[in-house]
Amino acid sequence: MQPQQALSEKARSRRAVLVMSALGAFLLVMFIVAINSGEIRLGPWQVIKTLFGFGDARQQLVIIDFRLPRIVISMLIGACFAVSGCILQGITRNALADSGILGINAGAGLVVVLYVYLFPLKTSASPFMMPFLALFGAGVTALLIYMLAFKRHQGLSPIRLLLVGIGVQAGISAAMIILTIRLDPNQFQFVQVWIAGSIWGTKWDFVFAHLPWFLILVPLAFSKAKTLNILSLGEQTATGLGAPVEKDRLIMLAVAVGLAASSVAVGGGIGFVGLVAPHLARRLVGPQHQFSLPASALIGALLVLVADTIGRTISSPSEIATGIVVAVIGAPYFLYLLSRSRV
Repeated sequence: MQPQQALSEKARSRRAVLVMSALGAFLLVMFIVAINSGEIRLGPWQVIKTLFGFGDARQQLVIIDFRLPRIVISMLIGACFAVSGCILQGITRNALADSGILGINAGAGLVVVLYVYLFPLKTSASPFMMPFLALFGAGVTALLIYMLAFKRHQGLSPIRLLLVGIGVQAGISAAMIILTIRLDPNQFQFVQVWIAGSIWGTKWDFVFAHLPWFLILVPLAFSKAKTLNILSLGEQTATGLGAPVEKDRLIMLAVAVGLAASSVAVGGGIGFVGLVAPHLARRLVGPQHQFSLPASALIGALLVLVADTIGRTISSPSEIATGIVVAVIGAPYFLYLLSRSRV
């Protein structure tokens, strides 16, 4: 029996590697399509020359200064939202858990909007300060939701967590509406675009501000895959296996909150990525987090990049917010999951 189990495990591993290789290839193809898409048309050879530093000033401006940072930030925040959602679904054992649905994105957004209200938008410190401000708002919100949903003798109920998150999100959204009433027209326009999920951080400063969060937290999440596997078995089983459940759960929750908050700071209120990507990943590579976490990251990056490219090009020169395009996909999928859920 053991040799058969080992063989089955190797087969699953090979399949997961093949699937992730295919996802990486799709992401590369979409990267090429995205960098060639836009109001100003450039041929493939012009793009290649420009990427290697041989383009003229106009091509450098279009590709290096405008398109490339937006493409990179789209992939980064897509991967971060997806990994955050995969972690939340693992530690809560809730198939509907997602930083947007649970209100974590709204908490981060409230602090970002408050910052916009109190300080000018265009300051040199803004790209680097905003992830920390968003982390504060998301962290306080996550802690509040955790405290309200946790029962000492019952643990963390998935349905209670979902309901508390929806309630907290509704309260934060109401506070945000009250705050936007006091904004001047320029600030109000920015906030409305941000709420819709427009990727507004499209300069290299925002890429450099977000990149450390990605490089630190995503590998940390991958290294904790076995911990997530144990937590997914349930609190009693994990405790029986000797795992420090509360400590591991809080660490992973902090990682998920950090990933979501840093993405909200530069990408706005994009929802459903953390819901859709982990589900698709589990269907493709199975429930083990050593496979589902990297697969979720690739799917999330691909989803946001596709949505942003569609939003930029479908009604050019106007743009449709990336969050709206993602919602067209995510909202029906959420309703489908809700109809299939037993909670």
